Amino acid sequence: MNTPIVVIAGPTASGKSSLALRLALEINAEIINADSQQVYRGLDIGTAKPSQADLNTIPHHLVDIAPPEYNFSAADFVAAADEAISDIIARGKKVIVVGGTGLYIRALLHGLVDSPTGGGKIRNILQSELLEKGALAMYQELCQVDPDAARQIHPNNSVRVVRALEVYRQTGTPFSCYQQEHGFRESRYNPLLIGLSIERELLYERIGERVDCMMEMGLVDEVRGLLAAGVTPDAKGMQAIGYKEIVAYLAGDMTVEESVRLIKRNTRHYAKRQLTWFKSDPTIVWLDYPEKYATILAHVIDFFE
Repeated sequence: MNTPIVVIAGPTASGKSSLALRLALEINAEIINADSQQVYRGLDIGTAKPSQADLNTIPHHLVDIAPPEYNFSAADFVAAADEAISDIIARGKKVIVVGGTGLYIRALLHGLVDSPTGGGKIRNILQSELLEKGALAMYQELCQVDPDAARQIHPNNSVRVVRALEVYRQTGTPFSCYQQEHGFRESRYNPLLIGLSIERELLYERIGERVDCMMEMGLVDEVRGLLAAGVTPDAKGMQAIGYKEIVAYLAGDMTVEESVRLIKRNTRHYAKRQLTWFKSDPTIVWLDYPEKYATILAHVIDFFE
């Protein structure tokens, strides 16, 4: 496809949503969400979802489109985003994709990874090993056989750890090699990729302030309300950072202070993984925001002309 789209990427709390809104107002664009948690209905405060005022100002697509129980996948995202892009373009508007879920952005631009089909005997063996050895041991094995993949996967994300080990055992080729080949495929769209660079100390400071703000806005009550509505703690949406820690607090497993500390720590770790993912893409133009807003706007205007 030659359809031009702007993609704004970067770590959480770097200012992506603010930039997308400003640009959309300037260039007559609509926004497509590429955050894997903002797709879930009811998860508002903890996902830093755009405010109702922002949603009323500029149309945002792929926000609040799935129940928290649904395992919304990268394939689901690509299908929904393709449809939204076609609709936006047909109405004469421009497209801005914004979010920090690198897998979603890569899948949208290059398609899904063409790696071996999973399941079968090897998957069963790995699941048994997971139960016997534990998640940490499996992650340590992945660090040995495929350190590049391990750097992009959280040690507690057993599903992705097992998948990466499965590909390695099945083929003898690290899963990261498939991802690298995949990243160099011809793009499905004509993208301008903008990454928001930010000093790590400032980023961590913003993360801390954001979490404190979420607590003041009523994150605990939001999680309590979701649970009361029948959303189970093991629902996909409730595994998001900010939700699983508050669930643990409400269950009496930790104090509210400890849950806040963990949310901040886990968010910092997530931001670090996001940066590792996006920095591996040589096509991203990295700029400071808001300091370089005029430069970003000029890039975007030139891109569409």
